[in-house]
Amino acid sequence: MRYQIRHVSCYSYRQPVTLRPHVLRLRPRSDATQLLQQFQLTLTPEPASSSQLIELEGNSTLGIWFSADKTAQLTIEAISEVETCRTNPFDYLVEPWAASLPLDYPTSVLTSLQPYLCPPLLPAVDPGVMQLAQALLHDVQGNLGYFLTALTQKIVESCEYTVRESGPPLPAGITWSQKRGSCRDYAVLFMAACQSLGLAARFVSGYYSGYATEASTTTEGDLHAWVEVYIPGGGWRGFDPTHGLAVADRHIALAASAHPSQAAPVTGEVLEGATVPSTLENHITIQVLEER
Repeated sequence: MRYQIRHVSCYSYRQPVTLRPHVLRLRPRSDATQLLQQFQLTLTPEPASSSQLIELEGNSTLGIWFSADKTAQLTIEAISEVETCRTNPFDYLVEPWAASLPLDYPTSVLTSLQPYLCPPLLPAVDPGVMQLAQALLHDVQGNLGYFLTALTQKIVESCEYTVRESGPPLPAGITWSQKRGSCRDYAVLFMAACQSLGLAARFVSGYYSGYATEASTTTEGDLHAWVEVYIPGGGWRGFDPTHGLAVADRHIALAASAHPSQAAPVTGEVLEGATVPSTLENHITIQVLEER
């Protein structure tokens, strides 16, 4: 599929403020699963300076600095054209030694995967989440692939989806005990369940095109979050517990990280801090340019 995504974020402040440095992760990834063909970024007010860089985990980020002039509004518009390439999310063969859970990665990759084996928000996996993982593990008789599918389905069937426009993800134990959450809450829950069985998992931010399949179709979208799991023989593979499916060509990834905060599309603050109330409006449209 080939998409055009227009993402406009408008930050409005009750009184003029001085913008401190911001970090943007709005440039879609370009790799074996998706190809970035065009990208245009417009900021109002214009930054005094900027620097494109590659972060530790390989995410493309833009650091921006503003002048000391005060402003009552910051508008960020990103227009991307992306071709998604993965039509079959299961086009791999799991290494024989990794077919059964719990998983024990070889030392050759363990050091690199270590950050993705620890829950991002708490030092240990919640007992309730561990119980969830163990129950599913028993149901699928330890099969890795079946477990990931079962976990994806279990979360979407057991939890009530809620919209939370702002704020960090909730700890996995809270989401599971309350049986409700946003997409980023579901993602952290999925990660924690995987990590309790030795599966490396990371948080992904991006867009989901929904069920628009015909060329020229335009849909209203939202920022979305899902998970990628490192599968021996398959590499990083996406799973979306909000929609209960494996990730293929309807997801467009922006950034991925062991910690959700490091995959946030926009981070930054104002000199005045929280003393000045603000509002955020996101407007996202996704247009199908070409079907596969």
